[in-house]
Amino acid sequence: MSSDLGPAAHSHPRVGLLGTGPWARRTHAPALAAHAGSEFAGVWGRRPEAAAELAREYGVKVYEDPDALFADCDAVAFALPPDVQAPLAVRAAAAGCHLLLDKPVATGVEDARAVADAVARHRVASVVFLTLRFAEPTAGWVAEQAGRAGWFTAAAHWLGAVFPPDGTPSAYADSPWRKEKGGLWDVGPHALSVLIPILGEVTAVSATRGPSDVVQLALRHASGAASTAVLSLGAPRAAAGVGLELRGTEGVRALPDWSDVPGAYGRALDALLTAARTGVPDVRGAEFGARLTEILAEAEAQLPVPERAI
Repeated sequence: MSSDLGPAAHSHPRVGLLGTGPWARRTHAPALAAHAGSEFAGVWGRRPEAAAELAREYGVKVYEDPDALFADCDAVAFALPPDVQAPLAVRAAAAGCHLLLDKPVATGVEDARAVADAVARHRVASVVFLTLRFAEPTAGWVAEQAGRAGWFTAAAHWLGAVFPPDGTPSAYADSPWRKEKGGLWDVGPHALSVLIPILGEVTAVSATRGPSDVVQLALRHASGAASTAVLSLGAPRAAAGVGLELRGTEGVRALPDWSDVPGAYGRALDALLTAARTGVPDVRGAEFGARLTEILAEAEAQLPVPERAI
């Protein structure tokens, strides 16, 4: 992996942002602007007027061409739909940019694998922003539980109210890919990102569909443990929530609460810049992202077509 952060950029590498939606405005841009170890260099978006507005807000350059942004930056952060992100990430890697990716990396295995292969081929660093792996205290909790042996089973749920039954959607509801792919693809990566480091690689997966976009996964892990994950973006507001419980020889452990998402994004950028500087790949990089896509695609292939959209 290359450790080149650009000429005179070792203390303040330049980071560009691709995307202008709610996630970019609420998390990515504020975190990039606040990050002490890098320079927020500019914004590109598929909607030029939105990109110009976001760039003005932070006093950075607006780009009409993503390749021009790649040429000016040492690293790029993605806030785009997964299947828009993937081909642009391949181009960015070819331009020598380190990649701070959103999850899922892609919803197709071939596209996700192309990103991982481009990272390896062009020797750039990559990190996938999986919130629970960077937020505190959840990131520390995952590392602590991964160091324990004897886990027998785990049960996870991530029930979002992005498309609740009462018809009052959240700020993230104007997202065609979320409407199409549902909770399996949007929040499934979060659940897997915790279960895998603690219980081991997924060796078998089965999936069933419930009401709305609810999907339940049953997983077998390399450690021998079994786990389940219930995923949805269409939960009633009163039923929404996130949780994960482990059970094993040392008892029961529950995932702690967290809230500092912009801070978590800053730590993800820290991890990317560390990987770029040291040349040591981060375990939460594009290769891990590709593996998550493989598991989710295998699960999706088992599901019947839903009777109605979210």
